[in-house]
Amino acid sequence: MKALLGYQTELLTRSQRWLSPLVLYAAFLAVGVQWGEPLLDGLGYTSAALLPVTAWLVRICVNGEPDAARQCSAAAAGPGRVHLASLLTAFLGACLLGAAGTAFAVAASEPYSSEGHVAVPLWPAAGAGLLADLACALLGTAVGALCNRPVMRSAGWAVPSGMLAVLLALVAAGSPANAAVSGLVTGSHSGTVTVPYVPAALSAGAALLAVAFACRQAGRRV
Repeated sequence: MKALLGYQTELLTRSQRWLSPLVLYAAFLAVGVQWGEPLLDGLGYTSAALLPVTAWLVRICVNGEPDAARQCSAAAAGPGRVHLASLLTAFLGACLLGAAGTAFAVAASEPYSSEGHVAVPLWPAAGAGLLADLACALLGTAVGALCNRPVMRSAGWAVPSGMLAVLLALVAAGSPANAAVSGLVTGSHSGTVTVPYVPAALSAGAALLAVAFACRQAGRRV
């Protein structure tokens, strides 16, 4: 798996297709994270922005190989393992972006409540932000795994389905990503840090199920 991850990472970096989601994430941060704003609000925004970026990275990674190269990789290592490596590469890349976004939010924001009257503990807030990033990256990976090949091969279905799933994951009341982001933003009103343990765990479960299903489909179709 280590060799497959290295191979998928090299495919991603050499293709330079990672630049588009990177620019999108940077644009989200530039617009949504203002200097001197409350810390928890900034952390919530960086986490929410990570979900569509992760889904985009997944699409890039699972479609990064030409069909002939994917057939060779699948014959050598197994189609399920090759697909898993592409999904993990996207997820790890999203985690790096999330960590950078959290660092930017911590540096740019003020550790106070939205009213400015209550001090917010910096390091617990940063930890909650990182866990919210993890929840959003995991759910973005789940969306990408289900809305791309081998589950959906047609771009005509995959792209709009992925966009709709990302939107629902962000705004639906029962979504773990929504709960993680809402916990940070709501806590900003009172200066309370809510660590999203449960949303992160639910996102991890959803990602495991989605990735397992996608890898199983890869074994059947590749």
